[in-house]
Amino acid sequence: MEWIRDARPRRITLISTGGTIASRWQGSGYAAEAAGSDVLDAAAVPEHVTVDVVDLFNVNSSRMTSVRQLTLLRAVHEALADPGVDGVVITHGTDTLEESAFFLDLHHTDPRPVVLTGAQLPIGTADSDGPGNLYDALQVAASVRDLGVLVVFDGLVHPARGTVKTQTLAADAFSDPSARHLGKVGFGRVDTRQEPERTAPLPLPAASAEPGAAALPRVDVITHHSDADPLLFRAALAAGAQGIVLVATGAGNATPEFVEAVREAVARGVLVTVTTRVPAGPVAEIYTGGGAVDLVAAGALLTGTLRAAQTRVAVLATLLAEVPPAQRTELLRALLAHEASEQPAPTPLPEEPSLLPVPEPLAAESAA
Repeated sequence: MEWIRDARPRRITLISTGGTIASRWQGSGYAAEAAGSDVLDAAAVPEHVTVDVVDLFNVNSSRMTSVRQLTLLRAVHEALADPGVDGVVITHGTDTLEESAFFLDLHHTDPRPVVLTGAQLPIGTADSDGPGNLYDALQVAASVRDLGVLVVFDGLVHPARGTVKTQTLAADAFSDPSARHLGKVGFGRVDTRQEPERTAPLPLPAASAEPGAAALPRVDVITHHSDADPLLFRAALAAGAQGIVLVATGAGNATPEFVEAVREAVARGVLVTVTTRVPAGPVAEIYTGGGAVDLVAAGALLTGTLRAAQTRVAVLATLLAEVPPAQRTELLRALLAHEASEQPAPTPLPEEPSLLPVPEPLAAESAA
């Protein structure tokens, strides 16, 4: 698919939240400081596009919180309540951009685009990538429809779902290690090759982000490793976690001790999901002995190719949804459903390792 910007004027709302794209030198390092108007002034604006700037907050994105993401979600919906707005661009720090983008996408019901971008090099530096990324994001926001929330970075267009930060410092900071990008931006046009797969959008959460409001649900992330035991998993439960993301090894494997901890958590109504620390590929029910087969039997949900940070967002969105606790597991399963459907059926493994020699025809082909 291809969208080429025509001469019709477009009006874009730019929501500034801080990050490297708004960072200046503070004497010992960089920190978010520049206003949205300063960020916009550093970039060129596509022809026939006018921009309204909203300074929402100004933080390094490592300081992002669920409360701020809820505030951002409401700001996006307020911007799109104006029928004269053609799209929204959000400047955001790269550290947690993947979480905010996915949170927005889970609740995005409008055909008009919401586009997140940022920078790897601060504002004002001679080689900053921020101005180019912002120009491209404005170009995309003025050109496409019905693609949900997008991430535009280094000339590429990515869907919110599955796109994560894969480079700490390089300009091509974002990708989905398990899928291709949606398209490219350049030479005055936006080219997309496919539409993103998205779940049915959730209603705007009723939870308040105002000071003094009830705390948002706690969702923790616990990582399995060679010497891991469920101590931190149970500590999360003791701290009041209503959801836990277990970052397992391989295709979603842990130990029998974790299986028991998962069973205890699920019995208490806690949502438990299993992703993997491996960069690409799906989690799948293949192994027992504490593997995904046993974790699923204990009540955990597998996340397909969705990784830890975005899985946590899916769990949080489920907990914020106005559904009875008994229906939360099914709602979360629905949010993960298309991820599970993309998982290849695991190849059956032999009951015992085969020590048979390679058949002669295959041996001959290998020799050839």
